[in-house]
Amino acid sequence: MLSPMWNILIVFVTISVAYGKNDHVDLTQDWWETAVFYRIYVRSFMDSDGDGVGDINGITSRLEYLKEIGAEAAWLSPIFKSPMNDFGYDISDFYTIQPEYGSNDDFEQLLKKANELNIKIVLDFVPNHTSNESEWFIKSSSREEYYSDWYIWENGHIGHAGERQPPNNWVSSFGKSAWSYSPARDQYYLHQFGVAQPDLNYRNPVVVDEIKNIIKFWLEKGIAGLIMNSVNHVFEVDKDNYGGHYPDEPITGKPGLSPDDYGYLEHVYTKDQEETYELVSQLREVFDAISIRDNMTRIMMTNAYTNIKNAVKYYGDGILYGSHVPLNFVLIEDLDKYSDARDIKYAVDRWITYKPLRKQANWLTGDHDRSRVASRFRPELVDAFNMLVLLLPGIAITYMGEEIGMLDGFVPWSETKDPLACNTDDPVNFIEVSRDPVRTPFPWSNGKNSGFSMADRTWLPVGEGSEHLNVAHQRSAVRSHYQVYRALTNLRVRAAFKYGRLESLALNNDVFAFKRWHNDDTYVIVMNFGRTYQVVNLTSFDLVFGQLEVEVSSVLSSRTYNDNIPAGSVDLAANEALVLRMQA
Repeated sequence: MLSPMWNILIVFVTISVAYGKNDHVDLTQDWWETAVFYRIYVRSFMDSDGDGVGDINGITSRLEYLKEIGAEAAWLSPIFKSPMNDFGYDISDFYTIQPEYGSNDDFEQLLKKANELNIKIVLDFVPNHTSNESEWFIKSSSREEYYSDWYIWENGHIGHAGERQPPNNWVSSFGKSAWSYSPARDQYYLHQFGVAQPDLNYRNPVVVDEIKNIIKFWLEKGIAGLIMNSVNHVFEVDKDNYGGHYPDEPITGKPGLSPDDYGYLEHVYTKDQEETYELVSQLREVFDAISIRDNMTRIMMTNAYTNIKNAVKYYGDGILYGSHVPLNFVLIEDLDKYSDARDIKYAVDRWITYKPLRKQANWLTGDHDRSRVASRFRPELVDAFNMLVLLLPGIAITYMGEEIGMLDGFVPWSETKDPLACNTDDPVNFIEVSRDPVRTPFPWSNGKNSGFSMADRTWLPVGEGSEHLNVAHQRSAVRSHYQVYRALTNLRVRAAFKYGRLESLALNNDVFAFKRWHNDDTYVIVMNFGRTYQVVNLTSFDLVFGQLEVEVSSVLSSRTYNDNIPAGSVDLAANEALVLRMQA
């Protein structure tokens, strides 16, 4: 069954071409299907008022930069009103902008300028939980009738020594019990994330209706879409199937973990429940209805850290409507500093293989929770990973700073803000879980606070080395990650990258290459992930022969634009990455 949007829209005759062995891409693509999304962590992007915190007006002032680097959509971290216990992922009012970031009027001005520049705005949305300072939660805690069943409430137990104990062994993803006691209600509430983030009850249809109203509100404001964050956590197992009590989750048996560690348990009852896909289908109908009315597609994106079979189910199955863009984390989760060309090929092919036919792939290498490419792998591979994200088929998603090769910053215990790190109560080992290093302020220049803010103190310290690793420096350089990134986004408009087929090879343990082609226009992207010199034969690809011309080369490469290389013998320095075009 097709989404109702497409049952109503006039269907035009189209031509399709394969970009996998059995995969097809429609030549009449919608705006989002090959777009570059630029992911902004709002607190750290640009401070316009000198308080040391990034804000909406700061983003508005830098929209031209997004246009300059070829981004077609800006994805903002949560900007809704929040006590900021988890920096916006604990929302107290879904209809109001967080005052620290600006006003609803400021957001209207952002939308207006973005529209003038033809840049779409999409917002990070958190459906799983609210803040414990939300009016909904306060009223639910006091058992106000309408709100009483809006959250997951459960009675606890009395231990052998007469102490109060949680309902079961469930552990929060932030560590320690996923249950907290509310004296006002004399019950425990579930929070799969922080203590201040109580889980909503999606088995209550009133909650579902309210979430739909919130989606409508923001789509009607003019945003282009919403990202459903941590969507696979929205349902827990139905306790009515377990005698009216939530069952304990099984223990993983992994060594070195305590009962307070999230990895101590197999989370079979607290995420990836089948009802989640039914809810996504319901919410998708809201997006489609407004898309039809306004004659512009409003997209629904879903963020779910789960196994690949669960992840691709968010595309829908022909009966249930799915997400436009189920986020693909294979380049983050399946790879580490020890990965080689074979691992890269396996990760790329895996997503292409598992996703449904005629659905768009998407690629990203980082976000505000995961270490940056330059730190997770090494700085010399920044251009190679940007080539993967930008030149593989489908949607490209760049976390702010990856286009200039930003490194993780150093944030000492005394300045740590991330609740995940603070919850460890460990001033020595906190850095192993802290997300603050990937959230440090964006470096615009070598000025005060790297051009991010005129404040005497920024909310997180500016990363070391930003006096050289910044936009202004890289913009003026002849060769830089920034220049490579711009060249790559310019290539994306060519038919081979918008519509073309994909073939990939691990030419040896170190060298990964992929071919994109449409009609007679053929490109080979080849990258050496090793630390030693390599010579490879690109005629291993079908119909690749003769001379190849360099279109783009990584920063440390000795090759420049238009250099000729014989396809049968391509020599690559350590970490070198090239985009080559086959001569007609």
